Amino acid sequence: MGQQEKVATSLAGAVSEEISASLAPVDAELERRYPGDPGTRQPVHTVYVPGDAFTADTLRSWGDQALALLDEHAPDAASFAAVLGLPGELAEAVHSRVRAKLEREPVEDLRVDFEDGYGPRPDAEEDETAARAARLIAEAHANGTAAPYMGIRVKCMEAAVRDRGIRTLDVFLTGLMAAGGLPDGLVLTLPKVTYPEQVGAFVRLLEAFEKAHGLDAGRLGFEIQIETSQAILATDGTATVARMIQAAEGRATGLHYGTFDYSACLGVSAAYQAGDHPAADHAKAVMQVAAAGTGVRVSDGSTNVLPVGPTAKVHDAWRLHYGLTRRALARAYYQGWDMHPGHLPTRYAAVFAFYREGFEQAAARLARYAERAGGDVMDEPATAKALSGYLLRGLDCGALDLPEVTGLTGLTRTGLEGFASPRRGDLTASGQ
Repeated sequence: MGQQEKVATSLAGAVSEEISASLAPVDAELERRYPGDPGTRQPVHTVYVPGDAFTADTLRSWGDQALALLDEHAPDAASFAAVLGLPGELAEAVHSRVRAKLEREPVEDLRVDFEDGYGPRPDAEEDETAARAARLIAEAHANGTAAPYMGIRVKCMEAAVRDRGIRTLDVFLTGLMAAGGLPDGLVLTLPKVTYPEQVGAFVRLLEAFEKAHGLDAGRLGFEIQIETSQAILATDGTATVARMIQAAEGRATGLHYGTFDYSACLGVSAAYQAGDHPAADHAKAVMQVAAAGTGVRVSDGSTNVLPVGPTAKVHDAWRLHYGLTRRALARAYYQGWDMHPGHLPTRYAAVFAFYREGFEQAAARLARYAERAGGDVMDEPATAKALSGYLLRGLDCGALDLPEVTGLTGLTRTGLEGFASPRRGDLTASGQ
């Protein structure tokens, strides 16, 4: 064992106590502002459906339309892989999982749209549409056909449409309460936010609804859409989006990038408005840094190139959407918008390929870390967190199965959650 070292110190214990006391406010601030990821499932996409187009069979209809497009334009694994450039070893696994996903759970997150996708309508018409949306969502939860996440996007807090947006939200939430209460997975989206004060006003609105119905404080959260340049950089040079997260007082659940409104705000020509434009990359990088560690998640925008028409056009649109989705995933944007049923095959193909192609390497690295077995990469706790988070996302969306993950890592889902974050590790498996 060798000679035992003599340990000596020079500082009195009071020094450490004084330093800890001086940093206590900072410790509390860090805990409040940076609580970490909430540890819940994040959907891989959000589907937007205009309020008047939303029906009881919308979810199933989107899945059926997506399957029909696959049958017509890429009927087997080889043809689908050829369109997207999938490696041969992934072709069958990705294709079969895409079809199974479209049959079982075609939409992970649906937003009934009362903003751009719906437009201005007579008040009585919008009232009725909002009430119908509440009834249909409540019925979907009651009969087991709901998507994991569902909700609405209301009009923004700008003066011209503010009262209408407030009323639509009130009608919708009141309808849900009358139908049995607010369902799990309820998501609200506030668009075209420019000033943090608009976020604060939305918080006051939600507080008023909670008090009116005796709900727990903070029960209602919401997403903030980043669609204006002012939402990224204020005139005083501050990052507005960071101030918006603060203004939400813990209720912000996500930041969603609005591809076309943001691009137009900067004067980008219509032909060049896309998720991979440098202006989009800058905005999304600022969003990402502002949200990091806060528990607020980020979401990419959409493409307006639809996979419709002859096979050649469908294939071109699929390749574009697949490439943009893969690009976003590599940049840690794990969620995006889908605007058409034809986007579902390539959304899931990109997501499944992303997780399956890196699965074995990630699982092996995490297993070595868990066993302290070393290997050719020196991983740290932060890397183990990223590796386990990667595997958990793959499990949540259906790209991976728990037996195969456990087989290579030796870890149960609870074990994976423990590496992903202490908060997530405290959660039960809950069947996800």
